[in-house]
Amino acid sequence: MIIRPRPFDHPDAVKLNDEVQLEYAERYDGDGDETPLDPSMFRPPRGLYLLAYDERERPVATGGWRSMDENGEGYADGDAELKRMYVVREARGQGLARRVLARLEEDARAAGRRRMVLETGTKQPEAIALYLSSGYEPCERFGLYRHHEDSRCFAKLLMGQ
Repeated sequence: MIIRPRPFDHPDAVKLNDEVQLEYAERYDGDGDETPLDPSMFRPPRGLYLLAYDERERPVATGGWRSMDENGEGYADGDAELKRMYVVREARGQGLARRVLARLEEDARAAGRRRMVLETGTKQPEAIALYLSSGYEPCERFGLYRHHEDSRCFAKLLMGQ
């Protein structure tokens, strides 16, 4: 697998984002994640978006982080928010999400971010298991879905590691 930085609006990123939105809609009986995202949010040094490709150059996994600071939605100064972690169904179970996650954490740490935060939901148990096994702990809810019953938020300190 090859992991490459790509713009959030790169055609391969758009393709996988469309797929993950369909999966969110399917799992939660809704329209997907409605968090407003803009490609500029993932531009270094204030963010990064990664795509993983298989040996045939097909995009199979994605994830990004964006800088967030205190804004009244539960974020804290120095936060890096994880967004759009996704692995296509046929490539799951190979550790791709864990590899993308590690690269994103490393980059956010190098950018001076203090804490990686993420929001997921109760209907994504495999995501929750990944984050818990990667050192994330439940935290106070933040972001667009902070008042939703199914929302679960996690954080991991990046500084001092």
